[in-house]
This record gives sequence, structure tokens and C-alpha cells, in this order.
Amino acid sequence: MSDPSVRVEDKLFYNRYLVDAGRAHIKVKPHTTPPAALLNMLTLCPARCYELNEAGQVEVTVDGCVECGTCRIVAEPSGAIEWTYPRGGYGVLFKFG
Repeated sequence: MSDPSVRVEDKLFYNRYLVDAGRAHIKVKPHTTPPAALLNMLTLCPARCYELNEAGQVEVTVDGCVECGTCRIVAEPSGAIEWTYPRGGYGVLFKFG
């Protein structure tokens, strides 16, 4: 049985991320009002890469992305984001697994 006091953030801490500066693999398309798919990403992204800025727009920070594919399933089909694979050698480097 797992320890209920362990949070996802505690486990994500063990992963390493090699950021491809200036070449994000996820881009949020410009919007004035966030579409439902982007608003869903605020709670569905396990790494919490999506957040609402002061202007009420959804932004993504790919530095902690675990490349799980949730945003590809939820937001990409709606056209709200552009998703590509990170270049070779960049992205998440899992310590366990």
C-alpha cells in the first residue's frame, strides 16, 4: 500500500529536465478567452505546467513537462495548442523507470 502523504510533486522532484531553450515543444495558441480544453488543462496536467496568467489567459511552462500526452488528448484536437516531440536529448529524464 502506498503512503498517502506522498504527493505527485514530491515524486516529480526526482526527474530531471533538459530544457531546449527557445524551442518549446508545447505552444498555446493566442486567445482572448481560454477555450474549455485549455481550462481543463489547469487541473488535468499532472505536472501542473498550465496556469492562468493575470490577463486571464492560459500559459504553459514546459520546463517540468513529463510528456504524458494528456494535453495531446485534451487540448491538441481542439486546436488550442501545438505539440511536437522535444528534440533528441531534451525533455524529461526519468530517474526511476
